[in-house]
Amino acid sequence: QVQVVESGGGLVQAGGSLRLSCAASGRTFSNFAMGWFRQAPGKEREFVAVISWSGGSTYYADSVKGRFTISRDNAKNTVYLQMNSLKAEDTAVYYCAVGKIPLVAGTQDYEFGSWGQGTQVTVSS
Repeated sequence: QVQVVESGGGLVQAGGSLRLSCAASGRTFSNFAMGWFRQAPGKEREFVAVISWSGGSTYYADSVKGRFTISRDNAKNTVYLQMNSLKAEDTAVYYCAVGKIPLVAGTQDYEFGSWGQGTQVTVSS
């Protein structure tokens, strides 16, 4: 059974940093893109970042470009999201997801098959 578990969320002041981790287990994920999404209260879930299966390509939402960095360690089946210069509007539950089709990196949630339970990030202004 595939399991995806996020960690690293918490409360931070505006301008601060957090590093989220996502550990996947149950099968090998090295051929699949991995992504981060977030959902703020009262809003729909939105794309944050995606990294290709090899780690060679990344793509970010405009709202986080230049502040967030996605990376992965295939030996550990783990993906990371380094979040710097956090803003109050970054407050949300952050979800990690594994791509549904090998070698394909998308930005839409239907392109991802396995999801974690989410980790709360709260940025105080």
